[in-house]
Amino acid sequence: MYEFIKGTVEFVGPEYIVIENNGIGYQIATPNPFIYSSKMDSQITVFTYHYVREDLMALYGFESREEKKLFTKLLNVSGIGPKGALAILASGEVQQVVSAIENEDEGFLIKFPGVGKKTARQMILDLKGKLQDIVPDYFPNLFNADSFAVQTKSSSNTAFEEAILALKALGYSEKEIKKISPELRKEKLSTDQYIKKALQRLLK
Repeated sequence: MYEFIKGTVEFVGPEYIVIENNGIGYQIATPNPFIYSSKMDSQITVFTYHYVREDLMALYGFESREEKKLFTKLLNVSGIGPKGALAILASGEVQQVVSAIENEDEGFLIKFPGVGKKTARQMILDLKGKLQDIVPDYFPNLFNADSFAVQTKSSSNTAFEEAILALKALGYSEKEIKKISPELRKEKLSTDQYIKKALQRLLK
């Protein structure tokens, strides 16, 4: 129903963001709401999926069409609902998830919240060979080590600083952040990737 919504970030919560467009505030559940903390009052584009069932009507939003496509594919897997699909996208990159499914890497898939061996096997059975349209540029190289190469969206320093600000906005203390910062600084990642790795370490 809605391909995307372009508007201003008015609110960032633990489960959703609010985008204002022409006087209307759209509540949009996203995999990582906190990445928008540094974009408050800025105009962004969120690719959306309108989910409707008898007892629920909700908007889900994503940074890219690839994320949105993978989300819709995951919804077709028995045992995975919107919250489960969001949790997977919050913890893993699109290329990594696709590669794990194509390579039948159950060990990688069960690392995601709510995904056990049964669900991981179901993901492989239902989706293997059906994900070419999500990452066509990467698909020929999925079986190469380079498939996990990181492509940064901005300079590592700026991305790291934005990630730290987002973590602080989420309520993490200076002490908690300093504990994981040295390890994170060794890598060159995008803001989103820094936040994902930081949360993985903070939640251990």
